[in-house]
Formats: sequence, structure tokens, C-alpha cells
Amino acid sequence: MNPLILVMRLLAYVPLPVLRTMGGALGWLLFVCARRRRAVVQANLAACFADMDAAQRTAIARKHFRLFAQSLLDRAWLWHAPVALLRKRIHFEGALAELDKPGPLVFLAPHMVGLDVGGVVLTELQQISTACIYVPLSNAWAQEWMVQGRNRSGNVHSIARKDGPQPVLRGLRKGIRLHLSPDMDFGVEGALWVPFYGVPAATVPALARFAKLGRARVCTLVSRLVPGGYEVRLSDAWADFPGEDLYADTLRMNQCIEHWIDQDPAQYYWVHKRFKTRPPGAPSLYASG
Repeated sequence: MNPLILVMRLLAYVPLPVLRTMGGALGWLLFVCARRRRAVVQANLAACFADMDAAQRTAIARKHFRLFAQSLLDRAWLWHAPVALLRKRIHFEGALAELDKPGPLVFLAPHMVGLDVGGVVLTELQQISTACIYVPLSNAWAQEWMVQGRNRSGNVHSIARKDGPQPVLRGLRKGIRLHLSPDMDFGVEGALWVPFYGVPAATVPALARFAKLGRARVCTLVSRLVPGGYEVRLSDAWADFPGEDLYADTLRMNQCIEHWIDQDPAQYYWVHKRFKTRPPGAPSLYASG
């Protein structure tokens, strides 16, 4: 058996306070030892929160590593514990009536540390057939664990990003909902230069395109790590979206994500090089390029 899956199955039954303490210790270790990744987090925070002083940004970075590590260990119970335990630890709120409305629906799911919790809520607790777009991991053990964990319900339709938009659009037209997280740097091809916290960011305009071509409503789905587990909030369907201007629609998406990040900046996935791709002539924001 995959040793990672075996370990996570064992951790699934560790009491949550103990598991969170373990995650906190792991997060402290990562902050101290993972120097390159810490530098990425600090560079992202410096770019996005230039008005903060260094001490404030360092406090956010420390908290982020703690939450990041806790969310990693939490996947043990999210993907391997009984459903009854999930219902106790996950609070789902907001415009839940949107789930019962007919027609295609796209969930904008920003890269919060609890990103996978939203998928568990939809596919396991709500039993909603949901598609997601993925980029394969380089580690085979982690890839197998992720695929099995995310599809514990059997309701996940995993679509490789390299397969293009057509499988996604076919799924939307068949009534499969789409869990979409486009707030990553996939390079300049097909992207628009749209500000993210005022910094030009190569941004894939997939949300507006899928909404338009799939005639789909868009709701925001945000997961937040809290002491007792997670809080997941579903927004009302966006009004007047998509519009006629792809840039304006994508800017609206980024501003929506910023709004949710501002609630608790440490919850966002700052370990990713959000600004890896730079406009022509602009210097790298990261020491390693």
C-alpha cells in the first residue's frame, strides 16, 4: 500500500486538538527550515501588503505556515474518516438554495488552505456530481493519495488541465457542477495581465469564459480553517456576470478573491508563486527567479 495513504488513515482517528497541535509544530518547522518557500511567502506578502510593516507580514507568514501544515494533516480525516465525523467538524452556510436551482453552476473556489474542504462538502456531504481541473503532482505517492482522497465519494470528475476546455463544457451541459480555482500562475499563454492587489498578475480568464460558454451561474465557495474544523460559505449567484468585457470580468474575479483574503490573510495559499510570470522587462519578485 502507498505509505502516505497508510499514515493518513491512521491519523484520521487522532483527536482534532492533538492533530492541530501536531500541525502547528510542523508549520513552525517548515517556517524555520523551508527557507526558499518562506522567501516566496514573504515576497508575495510584501507585494500584496506593501502598507504593512515587516513585523506584521512576518506574523502573517508564521500563521500561514501553521495553517498550511494543519490543513495538510486535516486531509487525513477529510479523506479517510467516517462521514459522520465530517458533519461534526464542517459547518456549511450561505446561499445553499443555489444548489437546488436548475442549470449549470460554477463554484469559484479561491486557493485558501482549506480548499479541499469545499470539494468534500459538495461531493460527499451534498452528494453533488462535481468536476475539477487538476495539474498532476510530481510525487507519485502524493498524486495517488490526492486522487483517491478527493474522489472518496465517487462524485468527482477529474479533468486534466492539458485536456483543454471541451471536457469541462460538456460536463456543465450535462448538469455536472464545476469547482474552479483559477487563481494560480499558469504562464502567459492564454492569460491576461490583471491586477491582483495592484500587482500585474498573469491571470487565466477561465471563470468568465466557462460561465459564458456554459451558460452557467457563478457562486463563490470559500473554506476557512477554524479551531473546531472548517467553515464553508457559499455566496449568492453573481449578478450581471459574465459581462461583455473579459478583462473587466477577470478583474472582478480577482477583486472578489482579494475581499475574501482580507478577512484573514494567513488563510490564503501564499506558498505558490502567484507572480512568477512577469510583464516584459519587469524584474522577478522571487530571489530564485
